[in-house]
Amino acid sequence: MKKIIAAIVLVLFTTPAFSYSCPMLWGEVDELLKTAKDSGKTADQIKEVQKLRDEGKKAHDEGNHEMSEIILNKALAILKG
Repeated sequence: MKKIIAAIVLVLFTTPAFSYSCPMLWGEVDELLKTAKDSGKTADQIKEVQKLRDEGKKAHDEGNHEMSEIILNKALAILKG
């Protein structure tokens, strides 16, 4: 019984810590943007990534974390593609 309660408590208290990774994603976008031009990205691609990064941060600030992650992952796909 103690193991079941411990497992439930563990799940309840650890899930929120991993649920939203918006700050990590826009941090990764920021780091990749520093070398985007050297990596062969065009000015239009860099401009699009910066726009997506700003939209993703705005969505995060407004509490829409799922949308933020979707937008930021689009920016990362451009940078890594």
